[in-house]
This record gives sequence, C-alpha cells and structure tokens, in this order.
Amino acid sequence: MNSTTRAPATVSRTPHTRTAILLIVGAVVVNTAFALLGTAFDYPDVLQYPVEEVLRRFHADRARITGLFLLLATGAALLAPIAVRAARLAGAGLLPRTSAAVGVAAAAVQVVGLLRWPLLVPPLAVTLADPGATAADRAAAVDRFHTLHTVLGQIVGEAFGYLLTAAWTVLIVVALRRGGAGHPVPHRFVLGRFSAGLALLSVPPILAGLLVPLGAPGADLANFIGYVAWSLWLVVFGAGLLRDSRRQARMVTDRGDCGHIA
Repeated sequence: MNSTTRAPATVSRTPHTRTAILLIVGAVVVNTAFALLGTAFDYPDVLQYPVEEVLRRFHADRARITGLFLLLATGAALLAPIAVRAARLAGAGLLPRTSAAVGVAAAAVQVVGLLRWPLLVPPLAVTLADPGATAADRAAAVDRFHTLHTVLGQIVGEAFGYLLTAAWTVLIVVALRRGGAGHPVPHRFVLGRFSAGLALLSVPPILAGLLVPLGAPGADLANFIGYVAWSLWLVVFGAGLLRDSRRQARMVTDRGDCGHIA
C-alpha cells in the first residue's frame, strides 16, 4: 500500500497571494466606483458646477451616490494593508518601514477626503432641497460646502493624497528593487523592470494633480492618466505576485512528491 506526503492544502494562500489579491481588488474597486460615479453624478466634472447644482444632483440620487462614495473610500482604504504587506516583501530596514508608514498615511487622507460626501454633504443637500429653508440657511449650506471641498477635498484628500501616493510608489519600488537590510528580497521575487518602470512613470502625472486648482492646462487630464497607469501597475504587480505564489506552491508540491514513501 502506498502512502504519499501531500503539500498542505493552504500552500496557495501564501503572503504573496494575499497581497496580490489586495492589489488587484483595490484597483478594481476604485476604478469601478470612479466609473460609476461618473455615470451617476458626473464626478469629478460635477465639481466645476455651481454648488447649488452639485447639491441638487447629489440629493436627487443620494442613496446611490452615497453608496458609491463609500465604495470608493473602501477601495482607497485598501492602500493601507497593501502598503504594509508590500513593505514586508521588501524585508527589514528603514526604507520598507518608511514606505509602509507613507502608504498608510496616503490611504488615510484619501479616505478622510472622500467620506465628506456620505457623512457631511447629505444634510447640506437636504437644506438646499427644503422649500422651507431660509435664504440664510441656503447661503450657510453653500459656504459650508465650499469649506469642506477646499479643506477636506482639495487640501487633505487631493493635495496630500497625490503627494503621499506618489511618495509611497517611489519608496516601495526602490525598497523592492533593493531589498531590506538584513532580509533581502528572495531571488524568486524581484519587482520586474516593466512593473517598476510603469509605477515610476505614473508618478509625475499623479503629481500634476497639484496644479489643477491653479488652473494649469491639461493638469486634470494628466492626473487622470497617471492614476490609470498607477492602477494598471497595481494589477501588474498583483499578477506578478500570483505567479510567484504558484511557483512556490509547485516547489512545495514537488518536494512533497519527492518525499513520498512507497
């Protein structure tokens, strides 16, 4: 009678696999929510409209728009565990730890900026839609929206979001290419040149978003292209990690097959 030593059933659920899933899911969730918001709310172009029109559109489909902003915030929040797990792939050292901290900060500021829509904007939209609201109430709602948009939107969510996302991208690419001190990246996984190049190419157009409030021509389009490239990089990065996970699984399985007892 033959007995065989099998590789554990959980071998495919390696840290690389979990990180890869987060990378791909994060990119898909953010881009899906963004696309649906464009259809439902004309976002982000709607931000160029008069505040009264923005709030009217928001109130007209509040439940769906609120849900989509929550979905977008959830996708942005996934950058935090992505940053922590990616740093672990780079090993020990100051550079991986710094990249993790910056990535978590990038996720936090974007979530804070986005959550103003489901948490703080609805009562303002209700005020403008209320036939009994006074002119003073309406003016106060408009002023509050301007303040929220400037502070939480343009400064916290966008400006700090662009800076920290770009910084994290550079830091993690450098960390993964070099390997952490005392714990180098295993030879079976090194961030490929194409993936690293795609990540770094996305950084300048992402930073171009800082020029949008200044009215720089083409800055908004460049920022959009930068985030599309960045999202593509997340998927490419995740796909590479999945390939590495399968390679590890095959290696463990092969070792198990070689160790069977006849």
